[in-house]
Amino acid sequence: MGIKACRRKRGRIVAAAMCTAMLTLPQGAACAATTTTPVLRTYLDSNWGGYVARGTFTGISGSWTEPHVTCGSTKDLFAPWVGLDGYGSDTAEQTGVQTDCSSGSPVLTAFYEMYPGPPVYWNDPVSEGDSITASVVSDGRGSYTLTLTDNTQGWTERTVQNINGRNASAEAVIESPSQSYPSFDSLTFSGVRVNEQPFGNAHPLPLSSGGYAPGRLSGGTFTITPSP
Repeated sequence: MGIKACRRKRGRIVAAAMCTAMLTLPQGAACAATTTTPVLRTYLDSNWGGYVARGTFTGISGSWTEPHVTCGSTKDLFAPWVGLDGYGSDTAEQTGVQTDCSSGSPVLTAFYEMYPGPPVYWNDPVSEGDSITASVVSDGRGSYTLTLTDNTQGWTERTVQNINGRNASAEAVIESPSQSYPSFDSLTFSGVRVNEQPFGNAHPLPLSSGGYAPGRLSGGTFTITPSP
């Protein structure tokens, strides 16, 4: 997307100062714990919202439905995606759908990215309300298979890319590199699995961003809604 994003090193929740001009990797977060509901504590991130797990992972997959979006600014930009790495590492392998409001109306585009390389966009049609399934799988030797399917439109894109990734985190998130989200009512990730197991088994960390927060994770399903 060519929009500023930053890398964050992890030990405890802190912000890093090194920035780049690519799509991925969470920007320096305030990351103070904030209670979004009486029962779920999340951590505030400036451009990632959802769940992130740390550990050793060979793959992640999941589905969502593209929400109806209202653009409030030409700076509004966001993307739901699944991927590996990027949370405390210098690479990220991800695929999803970007919604860009720079024209004044939402434009949806499918993409993958092998950070620090630039995002690559597919020309397939994507519309609000489409059911999307995405996966990123590592062979453990630096080769990654990224697959994105629009179940509504009936297309699938798949690419095999190489990078020296650590496979040290797995994510199912929404992201706004511009730190300016358009408005939407909710987005549900469903059937999220890591290492062929439900995402919840990996005890991922919940992140809120840009006024949106994830609800409780049940197995591999959670819903992101505006923060109360």
